[in-house]
Amino acid sequence: MVNAYAAVPVDPESAAALEERGLSLAVLDAADKQALAVWVLADARGFHEITPSESSLTVQVDDIATDRVTGVWDASQADPATPVATVRSWEMGLTVPGGATLPSYAISSVTVSPTHRRRGIARAMLTGELRTAVRLGLPMAMLTVSEATIYGRYGFGPSARQSAYIVDTSRARWTGPTPAGRIQFVSPESLLADGPAVFDRTRDRSPGEVDRREIWWKRTLGLLPNEPEARKRGIRAVRYDDANGEIAGFALYEIALQNVSQPGQLKLVDLVAATDDAYAALWRFLVEMDMVNEISAPLRSISEPVAWQVADHRAVRKTSERDHLWLRILDVPAALGARRYTAPGQYLLDVTDDLSFAQGRFLLTVAADGSGQAHPLLDAAAPVGAVEVALSAADLASLYLGGTSAVDLARAGRITELTPDAAVRLDTALHSAYAPHLSTWF
Repeated sequence: MVNAYAAVPVDPESAAALEERGLSLAVLDAADKQALAVWVLADARGFHEITPSESSLTVQVDDIATDRVTGVWDASQADPATPVATVRSWEMGLTVPGGATLPSYAISSVTVSPTHRRRGIARAMLTGELRTAVRLGLPMAMLTVSEATIYGRYGFGPSARQSAYIVDTSRARWTGPTPAGRIQFVSPESLLADGPAVFDRTRDRSPGEVDRREIWWKRTLGLLPNEPEARKRGIRAVRYDDANGEIAGFALYEIALQNVSQPGQLKLVDLVAATDDAYAALWRFLVEMDMVNEISAPLRSISEPVAWQVADHRAVRKTSERDHLWLRILDVPAALGARRYTAPGQYLLDVTDDLSFAQGRFLLTVAADGSGQAHPLLDAAAPVGAVEVALSAADLASLYLGGTSAVDLARAGRITELTPDAAVRLDTALHSAYAPHLSTWF
């Protein structure tokens, strides 16, 4: 079955722009395994990754065959079958404040060969993908980035951040609650069946999370045939069953011994907790692990309660924090109407957009129950008492999940307040009680 996003023809404007440069833009046929394999190799080269093995290549080709796989070709080069640029996209659900899922356009695998830089290829591909998303009726595009200086020019804004932590377990004596349920070891195979339902239960408190694809689960659980046997044996899986015997969380981890001896470092691969009890139980299990003196926890939320559940707050140390999920609003009324808000009122957003997708004046009306509706205001005057700001589409995207401060953006000169205290009042409405967080890459 061909997905709707894969069946849309290439964007004619981008195709024409590239054709003028002697290049061709095309979407690959999902049935053409050989062409997909060549595309995967070009993608790996673009990210300076090692050439995948035959078994790994087969798995990757099967995975991307359901996506919209696009490339740019130069018929004049020595190897005309290999694309000089790649991009891949598909529809995926994005959790927004309040717990709703917004259908969004995920963009990934954006590469341009070093031999073809500065020829407008990335611009043609990305603007073409955004126009394709609009044709599909999707209100949002999103990506995770390797370079943070590229995507702002296309209207993307950093919307969810991620942090890495080191926990010194020799100092982290547990002082948090003692849940009534129990922890037990389970097979990774069991979490392939049980894990997705638990993950779905967490999403109302995780703005910024996206759907986890089946191949993500298999790769993370060590169940892909191309994974080294040693890594498969190293993954440990535990789950937490609550007092009623229902699974409410799980954790995946690996332990690396130092100099083939103890103590070792525990690397937290994934921890998903649908309840506070599950969160406390899983973290206590990890903190009290024998023969381990350190926990490494990458890709976690910038705000982790575990720091408040140990005797020494400094034992939980944030070692890095960086942008992770970037959003691009394409349909302002649809995007703003999907999420919930924390302060009623009327908010006039004067949005500028170099690519015109989100350009306009929009009135957001938030009801007492936190629901919101937005519509273009055109040239009409704003209602009396409305909060008015002027900002770019990229900055609106940064604010969208409720984790970026409108006050900070106003102080930085990125938001213009058109009414007194507009940034503070907008912050109050947009704030998310849960820090936006994306636990995966895509």
